[in-house]
Amino acid sequence: MAKRKFNIWRGDKSGGDFVEYRTEITPGMVVLDAIHQIQAESAGDLACRWNCKAGKCGSCSMEINGKPKLSCMTRMNIFGSDETITVQPLKTFPVIKDLVTDVSWNYRQKEKIVPFKPKPRDPDGNYRMMQEDVDRAQEFRKCIECFLCQDVCHVLRDQGGKDQFVGPRFMIFLAQLEMNPLDTADRIPAIRKEFGSGLCNITRCCTEVCPEHINITDNGIIPLKERVVDRYFDPVLWLKRKIFGA
Repeated sequence: MAKRKFNIWRGDKSGGDFVEYRTEITPGMVVLDAIHQIQAESAGDLACRWNCKAGKCGSCSMEINGKPKLSCMTRMNIFGSDETITVQPLKTFPVIKDLVTDVSWNYRQKEKIVPFKPKPRDPDGNYRMMQEDVDRAQEFRKCIECFLCQDVCHVLRDQGGKDQFVGPRFMIFLAQLEMNPLDTADRIPAIRKEFGSGLCNITRCCTEVCPEHINITDNGIIPLKERVVDRYFDPVLWLKRKIFGA
């Protein structure tokens, strides 16, 4: 079979450039397979992070032909027969080496979020939830923390807003906690100020790249923004709180 052309970014935090490689593609291969083959054939020092190769660990995130993707889930047969495949690291996070980025900023954001605080159990010792509440939480819990949504978020990627906005991954984590009827913590003030919900302008680009098909924008971010508006900007509720202190 004919060899395919890859342009892979090589470098580190001091800089780098694209390097051309060619390797033979066989049926069923994904981009990560091709990268491993290139490592074996001609670039043994090419750095690439991966683990499960099943779309569940989120570690092989990178940009392929300009789009954030999991390389283990991107099949080679989606590209044209003479198309060059360009592979580069996630733009939103600092490069460590080649295709590996430092995503530790994300874990520091998670540490800022008040964890789940369950209410007391029912008298019979059980917790009870409506099925629709279970379904909502399960959708958000599908997140594999690949950070593709963080990479494509223009507030983080293009506007340097990491000190103002926590990003779509953690807005979903906040929604997972806030919409759980068993939880008792109040995170709305922090969602407005510390986590910057007002900076998201609902472009839905985060939803489009999610490999788990979580409806990040419509099911997570918008309901959180509505809760912030209800708390701080609804004149009826504001007057009610003034009168009754609720």
